[in-house]
Amino acid sequence: MSSFLDNRPRAASLISRRKGRLTLEFRPGEIQSEMDLADPHRLVLAYARAMMCFVLFKPRPAHIVMVGLGGGSLAKFCHRYLPRARITVLELRADVIALREQFGVPPDGERFRVIHADAARHMPELAGSADVLLVDGFDAAGLPPALGSARFYADCRRALRPDGLLVANLFSYDPQYAPMVHRLQQAFGGHVCQLRGIAGNNHILFALRPAAGRPTRARRTLQRVAFCGALWPGLAPFNRLLAHWVVGRLRQNGAS
Repeated sequence: MSSFLDNRPRAASLISRRKGRLTLEFRPGEIQSEMDLADPHRLVLAYARAMMCFVLFKPRPAHIVMVGLGGGSLAKFCHRYLPRARITVLELRADVIALREQFGVPPDGERFRVIHADAARHMPELAGSADVLLVDGFDAAGLPPALGSARFYADCRRALRPDGLLVANLFSYDPQYAPMVHRLQQAFGGHVCQLRGIAGNNHILFALRPAAGRPTRARRTLQRVAFCGALWPGLAPFNRLLAHWVVGRLRQNGAS
């Protein structure tokens, strides 16, 4: 794999165990993933809970594709609490994949698979196969440029089935934040919304590949979220409570 992503400087993965939690860091103090050792499937970080709000749009996805494994928090959660979904994870770094057992990531099987691949190169191979696509492929330097490019977002759109949903985790302080949002809007024809203030500097954007015909649940939800965000921009506390409610409901009702 000799892509642009491979040429970025990489820090070694750092594993820390403190106060009953196991963390993955690429730089000291910059937590990429965190696991509660007493409750390994709990989503500790706010941005992970925010990304799970995709179930408001797509409550029963058949195939979830994830860009970035990290400590496997989202992968584990979806595997356990969305038992009818098939999950494919794309992870560039072999050293991160090697940590999967420490973080309790499920072994590969019929429903779950981790692929050692550059997501920017691999995405075209997924054409028309995903119901939900979660893009969370950060490294020590932030989001690699290739994962915020116009080409990548176009490939993501093609990877989705009609009525499929892309969920993108972007840092608000990234110098490329505004251009990335613009590219996402262009790739998805403006069918993009955001639950404001749900995870601090992690801005979680939802982009829909609309299906032809009558409006679906996903399209109606996107329209409501976009309307409410424009009309009442101060919804951050409600949105954070909503994320907690979504995760709690899944844990209560979705365990296999």
